[in-house]
Amino acid sequence: MRIRSITCFCSPLSQEFSHSLDLLARLADAFRRRCVSSGWEVQTARLATTPFWQFTAVKNGVTRIKEMEQASKAAGFDYLSVGPARLSDPQINERIPEILGATESIFCSAFLTHPHTGVSLDAVRACARVIHSSARVSPDGFANLRFCAMSHVRPFTPFFPAAYSYGPEPAFALAVECADAAVSAFGGAADIQEGRARLLKSLNAAGAELSADAVSISREFGVAFKGIDFSLAPFPEDWCSIGKALESMGVAQIGYMGSLSSAAVLAEALERGSWPRTGFNGLMLPVLEDSVLAERSASGHFSIKDLLMISAVCGTGLDTVPLPGDTDVEKIEALLLDIASLSQRLGKPLTARLMPVPGLKSGDLTRFDFDFFRNSRVMDFPASELGALFRNSAHVDIRDRRGAA
Repeated sequence: MRIRSITCFCSPLSQEFSHSLDLLARLADAFRRRCVSSGWEVQTARLATTPFWQFTAVKNGVTRIKEMEQASKAAGFDYLSVGPARLSDPQINERIPEILGATESIFCSAFLTHPHTGVSLDAVRACARVIHSSARVSPDGFANLRFCAMSHVRPFTPFFPAAYSYGPEPAFALAVECADAAVSAFGGAADIQEGRARLLKSLNAAGAELSADAVSISREFGVAFKGIDFSLAPFPEDWCSIGKALESMGVAQIGYMGSLSSAAVLAEALERGSWPRTGFNGLMLPVLEDSVLAERSASGHFSIKDLLMISAVCGTGLDTVPLPGDTDVEKIEALLLDIASLSQRLGKPLTARLMPVPGLKSGDLTRFDFDFFRNSRVMDFPASELGALFRNSAHVDIRDRRGAA
């Protein structure tokens, strides 16, 4: 296991923003040094703000965000998330491709659903346009790594791009890369029960150690600790592949029948943990960040429909999914609508980080040069434009089944 990120949260609305930035930078540095001395590897320190439309006017928004990017880098933060666009004003999403194109380490997001009116078709369309436009920010389509459309994601989630802050007070949380714990737990187990017990023992022990240090740092700096996100995040090597962990339960290949059951076992195991939690604490299936998932996708055994199906029992949704570069924006809308409806009906957080790759079609090999990616084939995308009633609707009121009579 490794700490993917010490993620700090703040509000640029505060008159003391520079003070908060300095305070959080010192906290992140102190916590990193404490973790390293205890044998933990810390990959990054990240900063997430309240939604960007709250602290910058549209006309000078990009300039303000670029200044914040420079300030956060100078303070020692590797990446900066400026939060989600305003759901009630989907037009503000139109600035996101410009923000991504003008920066290198800025992440953005946007909501697809509203707690009172359900799925927003206007937001779905706006997010689809963001993805479609951002794919052309660079020749490889890489800018979409820094954007996600999301639903039911709470503030203080430490994994990017979904991270954002809420309120004026600074805070911090931990995102842990721990797919290797699942590989180890289930790879040497006699049955499912033993594998689950071994995983829980490992995560609970890590959670107790990390939270004790985090609470100590919290008291030292007077900054709230929001919790830990053990979302079984992978690294693109087999030793840290969530795909390998899922297959170790007895499924020949991810995408075959039994895959959903394997995913449900892992997701349910995480719910049994006793650590202080924030964010997803679910199962991540990022196609390009996992060696086995990338391989299964390349061989055609693992599809977008499989990802959608598995998202019903666990996970963060569709993550780092390579799509054909000529995918129409209307087809992206259809996929985002499915993600939003699934999230709304089940009352669970889901995200979509989709990556149309210019110049490539279904079946072509990707050629990303990125340490956290394993190249795969562009996934087949069976979709068509939404019409009829969906096209004429502004929103769809889908009730959470947990509250249904």
